[in-house]
Amino acid sequence: MLAALTGLGLSTAAGLNAYIPLLVVGVLANVTDAVRLPDGYGWLSNWGVLAVIAVLLAAEMVLDKVPAVDSVNDAIQTVVRPASGGVVFSATSAAAELDRSTWMTEHPWAGWLLGIVLALAVHALKAAARPAINAGTAGVGAPVASTVEDAGSLGMSLVAVFAPLLVVVALVPLVLFGWWAVRKARRIRARRRGRTAPPSGHPAER
Repeated sequence: MLAALTGLGLSTAAGLNAYIPLLVVGVLANVTDAVRLPDGYGWLSNWGVLAVIAVLLAAEMVLDKVPAVDSVNDAIQTVVRPASGGVVFSATSAAAELDRSTWMTEHPWAGWLLGIVLALAVHALKAAARPAINAGTAGVGAPVASTVEDAGSLGMSLVAVFAPLLVVVALVPLVLFGWWAVRKARRIRARRRGRTAPPSGHPAER
């Protein structure tokens, strides 16, 4: 159960930022006993690989804070973040311990699939919220939102590893944020439709 919560938390964190949970898992696997990578995931603790991930993280943190560029970055990350979620879910042995049977152990793709779906769901909320935030704040909110998301990804990653029982509690603000983001996005779309609708009596309506 704890392993499953760890996988859930790390996959959620990957949906916010693909590289932070990868770095957390890789570094902790090197310097602590809190993370033990299963067979086939030793590459994640390689310092060379972690250096590349750190460079990608630095680029992500810059691009994600620039209005308009952040939406382009989100489009690119539609593939990267779910893939990261699949990696970190499987790398924590969460799939093997998600149920008591050996089915998931014998079908490792299931862990990847769960991680991908979780990270993709969070990524979709993030990508939908950012245009709404940018439009509502004239772009000023982009760096603030990005910083909060990065901090949330780091916090969720650490909670998932060191206090997995708190993952459920940590998900509550994310759910509330997602609810707000969906409502905000719908309002913005409704306003745009209202602006583009032809006036009464316009030939298009005849």
